[in-house]
Amino acid sequence: MQTVATMAKKNQTMVTEFILAGISENPELHYLFFLILLWIYIITVLGNLSLIIAYRFSSKLQTPMYFFLANFSFLDICYISSTVPKMLSNLLSGNKTISFYGCILQLYSFGVCGGTECYVLAAMAYDRYNAICHPLMYAAIMNKKTCLQLIAGCWIIGSANIFIHTVLTFQLPFCDNKIHQIFCDIPPLLKLSCIDTWTNEIVIFLTSGLVILCSFILILLSYIKILSSILTIHSTTGMKKAFSTCTSHLIVVTVFYGSIIFVYLKPKSSYATHQDQIVSVMYTVVAPLLNPFIYSLRNNEVKSALVTIAKSAWRTEKH
Repeated sequence: MQTVATMAKKNQTMVTEFILAGISENPELHYLFFLILLWIYIITVLGNLSLIIAYRFSSKLQTPMYFFLANFSFLDICYISSTVPKMLSNLLSGNKTISFYGCILQLYSFGVCGGTECYVLAAMAYDRYNAICHPLMYAAIMNKKTCLQLIAGCWIIGSANIFIHTVLTFQLPFCDNKIHQIFCDIPPLLKLSCIDTWTNEIVIFLTSGLVILCSFILILLSYIKILSSILTIHSTTGMKKAFSTCTSHLIVVTVFYGSIIFVYLKPKSSYATHQDQIVSVMYTVVAPLLNPFIYSLRNNEVKSALVTIAKSAWRTEKH
């Protein structure tokens, strides 16, 4: 099999760069969107970074749940960083181009993070299932080795899936170079191909369908078991605590999977430029922004850990 770089080199005779449609065609709105996106990006990075710091430096948060949350936060930082900095650059300069190799890198890095997040969400559901349904065996089941293996498996599946799509997408000959999307993504790139992309669509439907639907089914099964266990809890306080630990996760799952399924699990002919661009903003920009608020900043344990870390750092600096 040819490498992506070799195929990219062949295609450079036809297309050496792509033009991204971006958020708005109106130049007068570019600075406004730049400020909004910059603000969202800073808040997202700082919010997710705060959870990573809380997990890293707080002994109280050294549990599997926060291990997965810290990894999810790291993924969110990588996820939003694969698209938004380029959007900001294009909005500020007015130059909407991205090089052929830059497009490959953006598509691959975004795809790795997106695919990996699907299975990290499934791993988090599995963790909650064991915590609620098997509390006495929880520490033995979700030991450090198991947690590391789950995270490694998530990265391997995410990387392998997007590698297949990147290879298949960039071996296509492109007759146009304007991508009607806010970043380099597979569906709008297929629309630019000079040849029939039926094979690519089938592979996307099968492999992405497996990644998305399998992880979603794992989450669904976990929560069916969790719900049945919660309903057997006689203590109102215990029931509320069990529900609160799951609600945040379910909100993120709904936003993330809803938008991903809408964009990727449909034929190329159904791709609607403006509609899909709005949905793309939801899962590339809005979802990573919401996650710190949903998971950590409304979590008393995380807020308490951050306050303790800040006080400790302040006392150290004073001395």
